[in-house]
Amino acid sequence: MIYTTLFFALVVYATALSEEDYQTLFTDFIASFEKQYQTDDFFNRYNIFKNNVDKINRHNAGNHSFTMGINQFSDLTADEWSETYLGYNYVKREAKPSTDSAHFGQVRFADELDWVSKGAVTPVKNQGQCGSCWSFSATGSLEGALQIATGKLTSLSEQNLMDCAGEFGNQGCNGGLMDDAFKYVKQKGLATEASYPYKEKDGSCEKEASVISISGYEDVTEGDEDALMTAINKGPVSVAIEADKSAFQSYKSGVLDSWFCGKKLDHGVLLVGYGTSDDGKDYWKVKNSWGETWGEEGYIRMVRGKNMCGIASQPSYPTGAAPASKPQF
Repeated sequence: MIYTTLFFALVVYATALSEEDYQTLFTDFIASFEKQYQTDDFFNRYNIFKNNVDKINRHNAGNHSFTMGINQFSDLTADEWSETYLGYNYVKREAKPSTDSAHFGQVRFADELDWVSKGAVTPVKNQGQCGSCWSFSATGSLEGALQIATGKLTSLSEQNLMDCAGEFGNQGCNGGLMDDAFKYVKQKGLATEASYPYKEKDGSCEKEASVISISGYEDVTEGDEDALMTAINKGPVSVAIEADKSAFQSYKSGVLDSWFCGKKLDHGVLLVGYGTSDDGKDYWKVKNSWGETWGEEGYIRMVRGKNMCGIASQPSYPTGAAPASKPQF
């Protein structure tokens, strides 16, 4: 595909490109991601693209454990991108140990785990230009919990959460929290993606039958990656990270291990497993909601043991998942 060619073309260059090279890459970028610009915005986008290409080149020329590449966000400034594609509304949680903390050390966990290969993770979705990441993170852990309980993988509705969970504190495209989504599902249940499809914008709450019930949710102890290890061995876990960095905007492959990634949580994603890379770096495997053209076909690996980007700061997951026994409303 064209976007793959774009990435490998960038690896070759360690210094600034010629104007002809930039133009060729930008032309391929427009075709690959079907970009359309107003005439007065074309050169602005081109110059932003050039700056992002230079950042990518400089990074890939260094000694890093992950690579960056051109993707659908390469014509956006960092501010434009973070304002549009993030949406985790951080609220400090009450400090309390989770039950997962007590379990660590009592059980020998496998060296690697991947809930994707176990069939508990739906295909990568795309939130589009809407700050609804919290809803995708929540449906991901709910889908996993229901599949583990029933053996059947069902795609659940982010739009249902966006339109109906406002009374629990969520704000649709303007952000929300996975815990508040779980509170809604505990009371109301949740519809399938097929019956309540995603619209990439806020809408009015519709009446659809629920297919899942939960008894509640569990907050994993803040900053405790041992407790997070216990939690992920139960099923996929909703996590929040700081993603407002160029490393995320242009991430392509490898294990993200970067000192400049902080813990100012602003994006909800789904922890789906862990492992060790070929060069011996322990990682968490994370499913994002920016489509399959971003990262490793929609996934990112993040170094384990450093609370990288705050991944262990506010994890949570639903408990007592089962098929719904009554309609949603």
